[in-house]
Amino acid sequence: MNSQISHDRSDETIEAKVKWFRSLNLSERMDMLCNFTDIALELNPQLQDKKYAQQIKGRIQILSAT
Repeated sequence: MNSQISHDRSDETIEAKVKWFRSLNLSERMDMLCNFTDIALELNPQLQDKKYAQQIKGRIQILSAT
């Protein structure tokens, strides 16, 4: 076991981040979502004015219920 503490984000694996996120209960996850939304809106206030997301080619897809 590694007993050193690192503050470098590059030392964190995606698996460790997933394990941490899954350890949160629903209310804690929702708090994180609200925090991320607040940060995004603070950095780009025009985000809330966009009404329709546009689909782009690549790994991200926007799904809609029909």
